[in-house]
Formats: sequence, structure tokens, C-alpha cells
Amino acid sequence: MNGHLAVLLPLLGFMAAMLALGIYVRRQSHAGGFLSGYFVGGQTLGAFVLAMTMVATYSSVSSFVGGPGMAYEIGFGWIYMAVIQTMTIFLVLGIFGKKVARLARRIHAVTIVDIIRHRYQSDVLAAMAAFAIVVFFAASMVAQFVGGAQLFAAVTGYSYELGLVLFGIVVVVYTSIGGFRAVALTDTCCAIVMMLGIVLLFYYVLEAGGGLQAILAELRTSHPEMLTPTAAGRMPISLYVSQWLLVGALTIALPQSVVRGISYRSSRDMHRAMIIGTVVIAFMNIAVNLVGVLGRGVLGVDAKALGGVDSVIPQLMAQVMPPELLGLAIIGPLAASISTISGVLIVASSAVVKDVYLHHMQKRGRFVSEKTLRRLSMGVTAALGIIVFILAIAPPSLIWLINMFAFGGLETAFFWVLVFGLFTKWARRTGALAAMGGGTVIYCAAMAAGFKPFGLHPIAVGITVSLVFFLLGSWWEMRSERTA
Repeated sequence: MNGHLAVLLPLLGFMAAMLALGIYVRRQSHAGGFLSGYFVGGQTLGAFVLAMTMVATYSSVSSFVGGPGMAYEIGFGWIYMAVIQTMTIFLVLGIFGKKVARLARRIHAVTIVDIIRHRYQSDVLAAMAAFAIVVFFAASMVAQFVGGAQLFAAVTGYSYELGLVLFGIVVVVYTSIGGFRAVALTDTCCAIVMMLGIVLLFYYVLEAGGGLQAILAELRTSHPEMLTPTAAGRMPISLYVSQWLLVGALTIALPQSVVRGISYRSSRDMHRAMIIGTVVIAFMNIAVNLVGVLGRGVLGVDAKALGGVDSVIPQLMAQVMPPELLGLAIIGPLAASISTISGVLIVASSAVVKDVYLHHMQKRGRFVSEKTLRRLSMGVTAALGIIVFILAIAPPSLIWLINMFAFGGLETAFFWVLVFGLFTKWARRTGALAAMGGGTVIYCAAMAAGFKPFGLHPIAVGITVSLVFFLLGSWWEMRSERTA
């Protein structure tokens, strides 16, 4: 019990610090009014905080548990596939950053849905966007709650339910009371802790295996296929293409990433954040998956013997690290869970409060006081967090699959709507409605049916159908305009 308590105490200290930071931010005033301060941090984020909040939001618990667990089974092929993620922050800010920031400042937008509504002049499309955000973010948050609580239980020896309660209280409270700025600052702390956790685990894996050369020699002897890009057929080209789309190119349109383009202070900060974020995400992504590969050479058994892919990293940490450092190391992957939940929770809350409720009241000519908005925003954020917490009580398996489902749904719904909407003049409302509505429904149907043409992930179906629907819908509306 003492050993378990020694592991638990550093985590409790970290969570207490997150709560204290949320309370501190709550007491600060924000330029631009409550909505801007609560949902986009008053557009005052500097380079380092902007970079770290993007890193932390993108690096979910599946990045530390499910991904390295797959690398443990497959080998270096998984790293070659995952390396595409190193460019995501550079692409998000490089493609959307300045465009979104300028438009948001001009029209006083606070959310991505504000921008979509303004561009397409459609309340129906805005409502669909808000609905997609809430639904797919809920799935993503469930995966993070489950992954974090399972990791907590495996490493500390305490129950899954206790871990879930701790995460629920901490994340919901500091996100509700502190808003986006609390999320950004806690994300920064989480990203730093993640890097420290990776370094610690990497060191002790090397030590347990007798060094890098010894581990690679063991893999070369026992599992030579793990040193090849295709892993003896377990990493086909179709999987590379699917993952490069799902966690690479298409992630530039994820709402939780694009909204960061509204929050930065200046173009100089954005450019610096692009460099800082790319370096950090590259280090974290490559290092944590390499730990998974090397872990196979240390433990020697397949993932099933450890309890499955999601159990690999918890078991590896417990077996190679000294108990007195285990409590510090576990904070890294748990911080990934906490930061992702808070990042998507605040965007989901903004979809309900700003994009649905406040817009509805303004259309009816009703004034909503700042005091009411403050209470409603914190209440909705807390309510969404509690709902997701309840859904996570009965944990589903394979959290990385749930997370990828949510990624794919958001990408299908928003990719073409944002890309064509922000960078072309011919994009039309009908095309956007067809792409977001029809494309997302087809994607979900393909996921449910397990439809994988040419072995590709259903995201290939969703994003292709969404593109076709967008082009056809826009063509039809332009044709109607010419004949009117």
C-alpha cells in the first residue's frame, strides 16, 4: 500500500497544481470581454504557450498508450507511419493560422462555427457544425477518460473508478472555471511533463535492455520483421495511406486545432509557435513510439500476454522503472489525457453556448448579460464533462480506435468546408451542407459496416464522398444563380 501511495502522491500534487492554475486564471480579467476571454483566451497567447497547447491537445492518451502499444506489436513500421504527425502543427498554423486570425478579428468571431456561419451565411450549417463538434468530441473525451483511468489503475494499483473520479473532478473543475486560458496554461504544463515522462521511460527501457545495441540485436534475432517497414505484411501500404490521412494531412482541419488560430497574440508569435511546436511534437511522437518498439526487445512477450495493446505501456512502466519514479513518469501520459479532454471540452462548450444558445437569443432580439453568459458557460462546460464521465464508467476497449473514429468524423465534417470556404470564392452553402451532412453520415455508415475499400480506413470513403458532395452542391447552387 505504501508503494501505491508513493506512486499516487506525485499525481495528486500535479492535479492540485492544475486546479490552482484554473482558479488563478479565473481571477484574472481578460481583454475583449468574457466570451473572448473564456473561449479563446482573449487572443493573447504567446508563441510558447500556443505551441504547447497545440502539442498537448493533439497528443492524446492514445499517443502514449495505444500508439506505442501498436509499435510494440508491429515494430519500426509503426514509427514510419506515425512520423507524418510531426508536421501537423506546422501545417495547421501555416495554412489556417493567419487566415483564421484575420477573419476572426474582422468579424469578432470567437469560435470556428462563427467563421463557418459568416462564410456561408447559413444557420443550418452552423447548427450542423456545432452538433458534429459535440458528438465527436464526446466520443473523443470518453476515449481519453477511459485511457487515463485504465493507465492510472494499471500503474498505481488503485481502482479504475478512483482514477475516473480524480480525472473528472480535476478536468471539469479547472476547465469550467478557467476557460480557454486555463486550458492553454495547463496544456503547457502538461506538454512539459509529457516530455519529461518520455525521457524517463526511454532511459529505463534502455537500461533494462542493456542498451540500444543489445535491444536491437534481440529484436533482430527474435522478431526480424519488426525492423522492416512492412512488418511481414502487418503494415501494408493501405495502412500507411490511411494513417497519413487520418492522423496527418486531414488533421489540419480539426476544430480544436484550428481554433488556436483565433487565440494567438501576433503573427510573430504564430511563426515561432510553428517551429517550437514542430520540434516538440516530432520529439514526443518519435520517442514514445520508439519506446514501444524497444519495449518488445525488453519484455519479449506479445501484447496479448500483457493484457492487450492498451496494457503494454502501463506494464512496461511498472516493470522497468523504480517505484519511487513511477509516480513521476505516469504523470506524462495522464497529462496527455487531461490536456486533450480540457481542449475539446472547451470547444464543445463554445458550440453549445456561443454557437447555439447565444446566436438564437440574438436573432430573437434578446439581450443576454455577461453574468448570465458566465454562469451558463461554466455550467454547460461542467455538464458536458459530467455526461462524458458517466459514459466512461463502463469502459469500451481499444481506446485508440474510438479516438480515430472521432478524428475521422471531425475531418470528414470540417475539412472541405474550411479549406474551400476560406481559400475559394466559389464555395457555396449547398455544397457545404451536402459535404458536412452527407459526408459525415456516409463515413459513420462505412465505420459501422467495416467498409474498407482497397484496405483503406473508412476516412478515405468519408473524405472522398464529402468532396464529391461539396463540388456537386456548389455547382448546383452556382447553376441556379446563373439561371435565376
